Amino acid sequence: MIWTIIGILLVLWLLGLVANVGGAIIHVLLVLAIIGFIYNMVTRRSQV
Repeated sequence: MIWTIIGILLVLWLLGLVANVGGAIIHVLLVLAIIGFIYNMVTRRSQV
């Protein structure tokens, strides 16, 4: 589930970057995707 959200955020970020739409919101999406990725890595390691 988290990988789907991260993927969607990255695609939206790339779309906004290419289309030059959204301004700061594009970078917020990238930060959210990175935070989601880090959260997933931390929680996955603690389960092992």
